[in-house]
Amino acid sequence: MPNRRTVFIVSDRTGITAEMLAHSLLTQFEGPEFRRVTLPFIDTQEKVLQVNEQVRAAASKDDERPIVFSTLVDDELRSALKVDCALCLDFFEAFISPLEQELNHKSSHTMGKTHSVNNFGEYNARIEAINFALAHDDGIKPKDLDTADIILVGVSRSGKTPTCLYMALQYGIKAANYPLIPEDLGEVKLPAVLAPYRHKLFGLTIGPDRLAAIRNQRKPDSKYASLDNCRFETAEVEAIFRKEGIPYLDTTAKSIEELSSTILHRASLQRRIF
Repeated sequence: MPNRRTVFIVSDRTGITAEMLAHSLLTQFEGPEFRRVTLPFIDTQEKVLQVNEQVRAAASKDDERPIVFSTLVDDELRSALKVDCALCLDFFEAFISPLEQELNHKSSHTMGKTHSVNNFGEYNARIEAINFALAHDDGIKPKDLDTADIILVGVSRSGKTPTCLYMALQYGIKAANYPLIPEDLGEVKLPAVLAPYRHKLFGLTIGPDRLAAIRNQRKPDSKYASLDNCRFETAEVEAIFRKEGIPYLDTTAKSIEELSSTILHRASLQRRIF
């Protein structure tokens, strides 16, 4: 029987931060199977008591101790979230107290600070970056690429669009993307529309086998999705990157998070939001 554990992720706001922290920790364990239950907006004693009942029910059903990750800010709510039959991991309790001692300053213990819109500058930067990424997807608006922080280039379905959107959402980066299509290949040079922005270009490539698998989901049994065509396109695009001195990454086995962070570092871009 596989080791199955129910994991509760408890937050007084959206739960996004708690989910990210919990995911980072759980991915280090390949053996157990985790059933994740996210419980956002747990901001009253009554709700905490309901969570406790859910945790006890899971312990009884699974015959294993549930794991509870919590980012509750309020001291009374944190104290109420205690269940003997579960492993409770309180992120705030683990880190806030040492930070208060080190900084010689009490924390505000304010709910929702991470994802609030109190900092309108950062919030607006995120919205503007998302709108920019959507408006400049797949080379839709090539005339104002000079306003982009970075321009991702690569073959169709190499991960340009999701990477641009992630960079906009997480970092406030204005990222455009431009697809290199068969008509752009063969001469081993950049399309004329991209030449003025060479300093802003960052390439994405992908393994031909993986690319063919992705394209076959969209257009099965087509020349576009054939392995030979995918080999040709990726080889040509990589030749352009090398000739033009464009930095590039292979997306085959990298997550969007890893790609975005690596691009940010290698392109020396400064994030606008935290």
